[in-house]
Amino acid sequence: MAVDDLTKLGRPGEIGFMVSAGALILVIEDEPPIRRFLRIALEGQGYRVLEGATAAEGMRQFGQDVPEAIILDLGLPDRDGVGLIKDFRQLSQLPIIIVSARGQEQGKIAALDAGADDYLTKPFGVGELLARLRVALRRASNSLQPDRGVLAVGDISINLDSRQVTVAGKVVHLTPHEYRLLSVLLRNAGKVMTHKQLLKETWGTGYAFETHYVRVYMNQLRKKLEPDQSLPKYIHTETGVGYRFYLPPE
Repeated sequence: MAVDDLTKLGRPGEIGFMVSAGALILVIEDEPPIRRFLRIALEGQGYRVLEGATAAEGMRQFGQDVPEAIILDLGLPDRDGVGLIKDFRQLSQLPIIIVSARGQEQGKIAALDAGADDYLTKPFGVGELLARLRVALRRASNSLQPDRGVLAVGDISINLDSRQVTVAGKVVHLTPHEYRLLSVLLRNAGKVMTHKQLLKETWGTGYAFETHYVRVYMNQLRKKLEPDQSLPKYIHTETGVGYRFYLPPE
């Protein structure tokens, strides 16, 4: 990514959101101008930042002071970022957001299947990066809380004991597969879920390539959940990659 392209990222001061907790973010990016810009953007919003220019440096920083999220470029000089994601996933479930010049769908899918939570293709808006980071941190925080019998995101909730689903207080009847698919989406709200991940979690490992299952059942879910299927409110399509259940702002 050329230095001139940094202007397309936007200015850190344009975002009026401050992080009270000062979450520690590890940035692994081999291009110094981009790494410096990301540091300024993140620190301008109250985050603390660790930096690594290579996969080895990133792993070393991770081991010295465990961060709360990672922003990772896939095109590192010493190894491919997808392999690094797999290494991190053996150690932690902290949020990993990919920022990469690789725009091909297969590259995104490989990173997400390896365990990344989200991705942005360069050049991107800094406001979008910060919004995705807030969502990822909030989702990670929510995942640490016990379900307490109810799984709820926005105005959709699942009573885990009775398996009852409600939308804005109204009971919606789902088939067993629709219920399992919705449960997976809600547990991962805000995170991009690939077709393969959804198939594995809903139907099992033997269905990893039956992508039409996801399309059929997602269409059925939308008919039952969405006020307007042409403008989905809850289940957003990530074209060629998978789906994301909308996590509303706090």
